[in-house]
Amino acid sequence: PASTTNGLLRPAAMSCSKIRAPHGNIVKAPRTSSGLYRQERVTSSRTTIQAEVETKEATVEQMIEKSKADRMTHLEQQAMESLTYAIERNTHPVFPCAMIAGDMVILDLLNRLGFVSTGKVQVMFVDTFHLFDETIKFMKETEARYGFKGNWFQAEGCANKDEYDKKYGADLWKVNIEEYDRICKVEPFQRGLKTLECDCMINGRRRDHGFERAFIDVYEGGKMSKINPLAYWTFEDCWDYIKKYDIAYHPLHDQGYPSIGDAKDTVPVDREKWFEYAGERSGRFTGLKNKDGSVKTECGIHVDGAERTFDRDLWIEGKVQKVDLNEVKDLKNTILTVYAPWCPYSQKMEEEFSKLAADSSLDISVTATRGDEEREVARGLGVESFPTTFFIGSDGERIKYPSEKRTVADWKAFISEKSA
Repeated sequence: PASTTNGLLRPAAMSCSKIRAPHGNIVKAPRTSSGLYRQERVTSSRTTIQAEVETKEATVEQMIEKSKADRMTHLEQQAMESLTYAIERNTHPVFPCAMIAGDMVILDLLNRLGFVSTGKVQVMFVDTFHLFDETIKFMKETEARYGFKGNWFQAEGCANKDEYDKKYGADLWKVNIEEYDRICKVEPFQRGLKTLECDCMINGRRRDHGFERAFIDVYEGGKMSKINPLAYWTFEDCWDYIKKYDIAYHPLHDQGYPSIGDAKDTVPVDREKWFEYAGERSGRFTGLKNKDGSVKTECGIHVDGAERTFDRDLWIEGKVQKVDLNEVKDLKNTILTVYAPWCPYSQKMEEEFSKLAADSSLDISVTATRGDEEREVARGLGVESFPTTFFIGSDGERIKYPSEKRTVADWKAFISEKSA
């Protein structure tokens, strides 16, 4: 059975093994001997509908069914074209997969094109140590189903949740959500792309996810290009595809979860809201707020500048002196910033810190060192987050800059105070 909302057919119920099409017909494409799907149309019903259209006898319901089938055919062709274009023009394409409905569509498309089991595309998983147990299980089942071995990444230096809790505390996400995102999501994500030498990232962002993604295109250029093969799809289109090919999907969808993230802040949503604009992500980041008090809608992985580390390092030009992290203990008479190039706060201070270095009135040097590649060394220096700035006097004592006001005037006042 199917319900109707604004004239569109919606699946009234879904099950793990099969999702029935609006009229009860399970639409599947058979597999070839190589395990790849063949695209085959169910021509009988379409031929009938076409004949009735030509004789002006088609019903509204039949025309809706035909238009949806035609739309899906176009979307599939467009998505497969974009994936093929991206993968054949790059050396190390990577697909970070979160196991949500849209990602399972992309994984199946990649499989149909022969890019998964052959290893042409590397599939990457990020385990935040806060995922649902069902997610981990489904990840492993998906590896077996499609015949590949995923690349797993997690918080650096932590093999499991117990080690993470001991190192960072089980409640880090409650105390500092930005730091939690950095440690458990952004840094492992970026490290994964770097480890896999990614030059093209495939992801499942769509325009109907919400205003942050409302204007994304299928293709995004840059040193590390992005391909959003489902950019013009809707959440309903994703489920139409899942129904058409009877592919496996995350079991928590059947428990009311339109999207699946961390267990700590993901909740079920009334199915009537699933297909509203931004409805898929309406159950994510529940109760979480950004540092500025705004409602949290992104984890930091897909925000502007998140991949900047692959474009360039910070302070590669100008008068800021770059030093090795292991040389910091020997520095004197300097103001030093320990940074991470992927960190948006480090990026924001780059221009202002460069102005400080260019100030001829200073009688100390202005230095910077990257701290995210040798975390234990950075922590030994007193670095807890990025960026961290120190004044280092003539005796070598490091005094941490206590403010988040990162301007030339504020830094100069701090230097003057500590020099005195």
